[in-house]
Amino acid sequence: MDSTLDLAARVGHTLKARGLLLATAESCTGGGIAHAITEIAGSSEWFDCGFVTYSNASKNELLDISEALIAQHGAVSEEIAGAMAEGAVANSNSDVAVSTTGIAGPGGAVPGKPVGTVCFGWRVGDKTYTERLVFQGDRQQVRAQTVEHSLKGLLKLLAD
Repeated sequence: MDSTLDLAARVGHTLKARGLLLATAESCTGGGIAHAITEIAGSSEWFDCGFVTYSNASKNELLDISEALIAQHGAVSEEIAGAMAEGAVANSNSDVAVSTTGIAGPGGAVPGKPVGTVCFGWRVGDKTYTERLVFQGDRQQVRAQTVEHSLKGLLKLLAD
């Protein structure tokens, strides 16, 4: 199994080789993806910025996600994750983005969205991809799995 830093380095190598810049838009990971990326020396060559949009208001103000979309789908949804990735690209100098929104726990579960529910968004080229997973474990484990999965997903999409 790859370590998070190995994954971040592979993401960086791939982005640099393609001349692409990455932005992150994070809610439940609280900047964990950006932290992993900036642990890699030279990441300024391929990482533009990170948005930590924990509140709905910050999703609206920083990523241009409408209050109506949040009200319709809930902040933890594939629709919002996709909009976060799109908003990160639109509000930065990046070409590519990854986003996360979820319920890391221990509280926060709602019907149909148990603790561990995480929605991912990736914006690569002119396409947006989303995914919803439910992770097991405590808050730290959910967040760590989320960071790892976001990087693996980005690598897979960049390889396609």
